[in-house]
Amino acid sequence: MSKSDRELGMGRDISRRDFIQGTSLASLGLTLPAGVALGQGDPAAQGRYYPPTRTGLRGSHPGSFDAAHAIAREGLSFESAEPTGEHYDLVVVGGGLSGLATALYYQDLFGKNTRILILENHDDFGGHAKRNEFHQGGAMRLALGGVHNLEYTSFSPNAQAMMDRLGIDFEAIKAQTGFYYGEEGRGSPCTWFDAEHFREDVLLRDFSLAARDFLNNPEQVGRIPVSDQARDRLVRFSTLDTHIWPQLEWEQIEARLRAISYFDFLREHAGLDDECLDVFNNFSHGVEGWSVVNMSAYEAMDIGLPGWNLLGQGLESEEWDYPMVMFPDGNASVARLMVQQLIPTVSPGTTVENVSVADFDYEQLDRSKNQVRIRLNATAVRVKNITDGVQVNYWQDGRVLAVQARHAVLACYHSIIPHLCPEMPAAQKEAQQYQVKCPLLLTNVLLRDQAPLKRAGISVLRCPGRLHSRVLIWQGNTAGGYADGAWDTPGAVNLTFWGMIKEPPGELTLKERLRASRYQMLGMELADYEREVRQVLDQVWGPHGLDVKEDVLAVSVNRWPHGYSYYYTDLWDPDFEAGQYPHEVASQRFGNIAIANADALADAYTHAAIDVAARAVKELRSA
Repeated sequence: MSKSDRELGMGRDISRRDFIQGTSLASLGLTLPAGVALGQGDPAAQGRYYPPTRTGLRGSHPGSFDAAHAIAREGLSFESAEPTGEHYDLVVVGGGLSGLATALYYQDLFGKNTRILILENHDDFGGHAKRNEFHQGGAMRLALGGVHNLEYTSFSPNAQAMMDRLGIDFEAIKAQTGFYYGEEGRGSPCTWFDAEHFREDVLLRDFSLAARDFLNNPEQVGRIPVSDQARDRLVRFSTLDTHIWPQLEWEQIEARLRAISYFDFLREHAGLDDECLDVFNNFSHGVEGWSVVNMSAYEAMDIGLPGWNLLGQGLESEEWDYPMVMFPDGNASVARLMVQQLIPTVSPGTTVENVSVADFDYEQLDRSKNQVRIRLNATAVRVKNITDGVQVNYWQDGRVLAVQARHAVLACYHSIIPHLCPEMPAAQKEAQQYQVKCPLLLTNVLLRDQAPLKRAGISVLRCPGRLHSRVLIWQGNTAGGYADGAWDTPGAVNLTFWGMIKEPPGELTLKERLRASRYQMLGMELADYEREVRQVLDQVWGPHGLDVKEDVLAVSVNRWPHGYSYYYTDLWDPDFEAGQYPHEVASQRFGNIAIANADALADAYTHAAIDVAARAVKELRSA
């Protein structure tokens, strides 16, 4: 039975100090348990502007999207602006990985003496590569707030060259990492079915819904708390070893799998009903950006769900190998390395060996003496070609300001661009609106002590019924000089809750479902997210000694309503002719304005953001 908010420790008196641009936490309604103070190593506690240590609603934090929503939802115009008198060679709209890479490539092509301004609507650089840094438990603890993988085996020569430039050695980082989403960490992968969404609370150890754990495992599958009929069907499916299409060649099998939804495939060929299928629905959350109900059979089985046993592949599923590396703060360290190259004074002496623990002086980001300036909390609201270049209007501190430049690169998501540049061709604007973003949610919870987690013996927890589909102990990574990331580090520890808002039911298209998920995400308050994580903590780790009222030191909710770039799906997107895919039409250069973002490759990966940045800068040579 779920506990009340008071029993969960919510609504405690504020007894710490924290400042966000001069505004106290009390005025923003962000709280921590009584007796908790900011760590002495926290730059914000020293009165410095340092957003990585901010907690509460992060990611797309309150205030970061107000101006953009004003033009996109309310149709407000920001044509009139106060000139700043600033003139640059390049203005980049967006300070994420693509925007930062754009600035580096622009310097390479047009010279180190070029002047560049990067406008970022959030209070920190990095975009989805958000750094979450905690000091409430004493020594610094790092966590990721968004994009975190470097899928190095998929890197183009260009992306690899950027990694070399930043000094990133994949083999060296792999040697410092024993994490890999907890699957190879300490404690077995576990799956928790909660009584609120299933018939009772059941924790299954050494088990997940991935094919490698589900298939040929009738004893564990038989403990899933569903009705007797649904349980019998799931058990039968877990032991099926057949080939439903023996007469077909592989190309024909793949075509059929891509043309049928995973759930319809299991209904028809495994005899599963809706109650059975709901067990699998959030397996893809956080990984794909949408629920399994939206996926073809091929797409779902390709991310590890069972089903190949119906196609002659047998019951012994191979281990899923996903080659990648990551820093302790995800790709935030990649962003920091880029910023350090653009503005060396921000963190002198920083290298890949110490980037995770290096001190960054945010006061250096927007100084007039810099060749490159990064202006935070500044939302572009109008971008237009003018006679000798471009003019960019942006919103900051209640004012609409204007700068001019020779070139502009829009390193923001596609769907906002028609509102920034209404003069673009209609076909291009239509293509930009096609790419609806996929929401992402990463909530980090700092706990006072990891002893209850060790007693529980859980390093990764899958939660088929909850808001966050997966919970990970964020340990086992010491890259970038972060010694406290080792598995045996005593003291405070971070748990990362990972997932998305489940799309609403009904006869909706995938894009309509994603929009609804995004609106719900932005409509939820901090208390809604905090209540959810406290309930899970109490029910799963409470029996092992976790006191949810006293042991939660901080909560950071990283909302990314415009998260993953939309990619083309088997069931929801038509086949386009080469050169006519929406991302190709959407990202064409428009006068002195080029476009660089992950949307421009319809690919939600860091290497995609880097590749399109290089392409956009090359396009400006003829502008």
